[in-house]
Amino acid sequence: MSQQQINIKNRKASYQYHLLDTLEAGIKLLGTEIKSIREGKASLAESYCYFKGEELFVKNMHIGEYSHGNIQNHEPLRERKLLLHKRELKKLKENLEKGGNNTIIPLNLFINENGLAKLRIALATGKKLYDKRESLRQKDMKREMDRRRK
Repeated sequence: MSQQQINIKNRKASYQYHLLDTLEAGIKLLGTEIKSIREGKASLAESYCYFKGEELFVKNMHIGEYSHGNIQNHEPLRERKLLLHKRELKKLKENLEKGGNNTIIPLNLFINENGLAKLRIALATGKKLYDKRESLRQKDMKREMDRRRK
């Protein structure tokens, strides 16, 4: 896969959450981790972000072991630090502490034009069951309209 084709998505994110605000964050990775991402061996399912002190970390983001790695290979589910500006971190932390059931979730993992791995994250609130049903209804209606156009 070329660098432009690496775009690993969290498919459940828009179904389970109302997305309020999105940001693009860098990730502090090991050498074998970036090589695995370039091979497309990563998953964002069940991953989430949390604050530890003043720093933001992503947990449960699975990056498979590098195929040509040796004993120095990385642990697939380790916590990874996200790199954001202080003002962005402060804004996210304030929104989380404000109340409600806000959370920070990863939306997609990609490699930008400079060859750096970036994680698009979103401040989100959980959907209720009836909201999820409505999302499915909207998706089915859109699919039906697209079929009729063809």
